[in-house]
Amino acid sequence: QVQLVESGGGLVQPGGSLRLSCAASGFTLDYYTIGWFRQAPGKEREGVSCISSSDSNTYYADSVKGRFTIATDNAKNTVYLQMNSLKPEDTAVYYCAADPSLRAGCSFLLYEYDYWGRGTQVTVSS
Repeated sequence: QVQLVESGGGLVQPGGSLRLSCAASGFTLDYYTIGWFRQAPGKEREGVSCISSSDSNTYYADSVKGRFTIATDNAKNTVYLQMNSLKPEDTAVYYCAADPSLRAGCSFLLYEYDYWGRGTQVTVSS
């Protein structure tokens, strides 16, 4: 049974940092592209970052480039999202998702991801 579980969210002051984890079970991360998405109240879900299974390239939304870093620990079957210099506009529920297609690169198209976690809340506020 494929399962993704996010953790690491919480309340942080502007300028602070958080590290989100996405623990996978029922499959091996090596063969799946993993994406991080977020959804703020009243807004559509948007892509934040992804890491490709085919070439290990990483991609970031312009809004987080230079502040967020995605990384995989294959031994732990876990993907991380390190978030630094957090801003109030980063407040959202963050989701990880898995795409088993082995396509080149990765995208922020929601329909390309077959498996989703339940999300973890990140609140950036003073």
